[in-house]
Amino acid sequence: MGANACIIGDITIGNNVSIGAGAVVVKSLPDNCIAVGNPARILENKKVAQALTDDI
Repeated sequence: MGANACIIGDITIGNNVSIGAGAVVVKSLPDNCIAVGNPARILENKKVAQALTDDI
């Protein structure tokens, strides 16, 4: 979890989630994702990104 990130409300943060600095999380986040922004949005799924780099 990055500096000054805020978790707002009764939400669930999944396993292996990265939250960017200054992000404002207002919705639950699934496992294995990267969330950034205000309000936070999912930038990418870590498993999909890893599978793409494994093919190179």
